[in-house]
Formats: sequence, C-alpha cells, structure tokens
Amino acid sequence: MYRTRLPVAAAVLALLVCLPGCSSASTAVEACMGKQAVGATSGELAGTYRGEGDAEGVTLTLTASPTVPGSGTVTVHDWPTGDWYRSELGDTFDGSGTWSVVQGGTTATEFARLSLSFTAPKRLLDGDTLDSLSIAETDGRISLYTQDDPDVCPAFRLRHQDN
Repeated sequence: MYRTRLPVAAAVLALLVCLPGCSSASTAVEACMGKQAVGATSGELAGTYRGEGDAEGVTLTLTASPTVPGSGTVTVHDWPTGDWYRSELGDTFDGSGTWSVVQGGTTATEFARLSLSFTAPKRLLDGDTLDSLSIAETDGRISLYTQDDPDVCPAFRLRHQDN
C-alpha cells in the first residue's frame, strides 16, 4: 500500500511545485489573456473581435477614426443588455456608437481601457450595459475583457481576429 502512495505523492508534489514556477505570468489575467496593456493605438485595436467564455456569440468591430487618434466607431452584435432595458431589448442587442482608448497611468496597476459609448439603440444610457473593457496583448494579438477579479481568468473576453 505504501509503495503506491509514495510515487503518487511524489508526482503530486512535483506538479504543485512546478505550477507556480512554470508560468511567467504575474496574474491569472496574464496567464490566460496576455500582458495587460498600458496603452494602445487605433491601429492596434481596429478590427473584429469574437467572444469567448461568457461572451460566446458576441461580435465587436472597431473602426479607427481617420482624424482623431485612439478613437473611432464601434458596432456590436449580441452585446449584453443592462438590467434597466432588458425588458425592452431582450438579453442582448445589436448596436453602434463610438469608442476611445483611456490610456493607463504611471503605476503598475493602471492599465489601458477601451471606453464604449452607444448611440443605437437610442434608449440605451451610459453605464446601463458593458461600456468599458480592459486591453491585453499576447504575441501581437489584442484581447478585450472585463476584469472583476485579477486572480481569475476573465469570463467575458473577446479576441481580435486576424484578417
């Protein structure tokens, strides 16, 4: 009996010792999404993003403004509706509006965010739906996500699709 427990215990111990050291990520977000961005440009962000996890089926398209850096227009499909308008619009909506980058600060915890402002549907008010996303990058690919807990991989996440 002890002969089988010892190899199993050794294997489990080796796995537990390796897990924290096997990843160079400093947070759960970085382990599954990439490095959190301090800044981002229109050129880096423009394109279509597809949802994963809780965002499965969601599409977000960012088009860069030709005149205002770090901003542009946004189009969403199956975007989550806020509680206030769920009875009128359903659980999700298709809409459009504008976007801008809120650059990160100078401390280690201030990261860039994507701010969304919806103009359609017209009844939608600021803050009534998801209107701010964090930005991450890995291997030159941008991801957008909501961040509730830095110790857990974000459930609502969107990945940039290569053209």
